[in-house]
Amino acid sequence: MTTAPTRKTPLDAVHRRLGATIAPFAGWDMPLRYGSEREEHVAVRTTAGLFDLSHMGEITVAGPAAGAALDFALVGNLSALAVNRARYTMIVGEDGGILDDLIVYRTGEQEFMVVANAANAEVVLSELTCRVAAVEGADVRDDREAYALIAVQGPEAAGILARLTDTELDGLKYYACLPGTVAGTEALIARTGYTGEDGFELFVAPEAAEALWEALTEAGAAHGLVPAGLSCRDTLRLEAGMPLYGHELTTATTPFDAGLGRVVKFDKNKSFVGRDALAKAADAAEADPPRKLVGLVAEGRRVPRAGFAVVGTDGTAVGEVTSGAPSPTLGKPIAIAYVDAAHAEPGTRVAVDIRGNAEPYEVVALPFYKRAR
Repeated sequence: MTTAPTRKTPLDAVHRRLGATIAPFAGWDMPLRYGSEREEHVAVRTTAGLFDLSHMGEITVAGPAAGAALDFALVGNLSALAVNRARYTMIVGEDGGILDDLIVYRTGEQEFMVVANAANAEVVLSELTCRVAAVEGADVRDDREAYALIAVQGPEAAGILARLTDTELDGLKYYACLPGTVAGTEALIARTGYTGEDGFELFVAPEAAEALWEALTEAGAAHGLVPAGLSCRDTLRLEAGMPLYGHELTTATTPFDAGLGRVVKFDKNKSFVGRDALAKAADAAEADPPRKLVGLVAEGRRVPRAGFAVVGTDGTAVGEVTSGAPSPTLGKPIAIAYVDAAHAEPGTRVAVDIRGNAEPYEVVALPFYKRAR
């Protein structure tokens, strides 16, 4: 059996010139880090980081019934989304299990761009194609080859981008987007991100990506901008308590399991895929949830990883770590875990079984880090 070759982003040559550590991720060759993962993380928290996110999957849904089609296909009320705004949402199966978490941008009265995680893009495309076909007046278009995606994240992001665009960034709210020009390149400028910091994601034509990367690098030099890889993106999102598909979110979890029931809009007065199963999950979550998603902060220095057992004071398993890493901001290991409701109260002492040793941890509320507004 032959293995399909990994795909390369339009910025692959740039990453290799910069000496990035390249590794396969969701079928793509992606930069993990360019030097020190910790330094890249700290730069995003204090100045700014530049990310290549071109592996993400862009899917367009268009037509006079595009909003209604997405209301049926997804858990959110997308028809109510204003033009040039964005919304975090999910696509679930009939059983309520999460197939992917998504950001949907309304780019026109009759057009939406759905951005899927790279590992799930094919599944999302297939499901959307099938579900949208059930609604007359909407079509699905695979636009994954039409975009490169570059993100500038951090407290200096707005200042860096302002040097390269005439678009009024101060008026661009979080989870909003506008078509504009950045360094002479046409772009959809979105104030979104996955780091817990202010920042922007720029959707551009693939052939324009390298020139835009270089322009951003030059404009950001005086602001402390550094190229940043997927490794620090993961620790940044972990500190910010943002879920990762395949870890906190899976087909075996519903939005209510993950504490994200707010994204499910039962009041949109339309049937949607998974509604009945999610209604039952909502009732169970309100009555007596068997487990909750919590943060864990280490008392020692050993780092938990996904799949490690969380145990109570008597050594009985009470949960499982879904993500774990050293936190550069907190200066100690942290983790996200599903634990039973009896051990979910902040301040509860538990332990994580790290290779046979019970390492002490304290349960805390998520997120671990929240930027000053």
